[in-house]
Amino acid sequence: DIEKCIREVSSYIDNTLRPKYPVYGQDIKIMGLRQGNRINLTICCAMIDRYVSSLSEYVNYREKLAEEALKVAKTCTDNAVEVHVNTADCDVECSLFLTVTGTSAEMGDDGSVGRGNRANGLITPHRPMSMEATSGKNPINHIGKIYNLLSNELAHTCVEKVDGIAEIQIRLLSQIGDPIDQPLVASAQIIPKPSFTVKDIEKDVYEIIDSGLENINSVTERVIRGELKTF
Repeated sequence: DIEKCIREVSSYIDNTLRPKYPVYGQDIKIMGLRQGNRINLTICCAMIDRYVSSLSEYVNYREKLAEEALKVAKTCTDNAVEVHVNTADCDVECSLFLTVTGTSAEMGDDGSVGRGNRANGLITPHRPMSMEATSGKNPINHIGKIYNLLSNELAHTCVEKVDGIAEIQIRLLSQIGDPIDQPLVASAQIIPKPSFTVKDIEKDVYEIIDSGLENINSVTERVIRGELKTF
């Protein structure tokens, strides 16, 4: 649930909230912590100074972001959720995350590859993840980019189309010199739902992986058309 909360809140800020309230800059970071049946989200959002006329207005925007994020997060989970925004702010001293550009670039701390920014939009140190940086790489034969995008897509397809999957992790590994549609390793680690076994599921999963590799060139084409995001 926590990963879904983070992705949905981030998407909501980018696609719904910012077009309506341009004060919210593009530099958005969301940290999620799950403790038992409670989820704690900490949002770091650069505010753009030309849209803020006073400290009280800044505080109102900060509170609104917390309220909106909480509404979205609650649609993603049955767990209790808390949302905190710009927790490093010190209102008394007017030390706020207020920027000119809406990013931390003006402090020399920004980039499309940078810290994290995996192809699925998440940094998940307690789950398997690639250390490859997908942004800034060519989409034709750089497998760090292509395999990241493909494995995420395959995992989503498996969950959507195959009954009985509680969780799935797909790993693709290439060997230099071999065609990219013939990886050295293509594996799926499946956690089935109760009353299902891996044997009930694996045949359909293998077929989806084989089909994805057979059509791997479509990943390149969709990246070029801007249909796939790298973070």
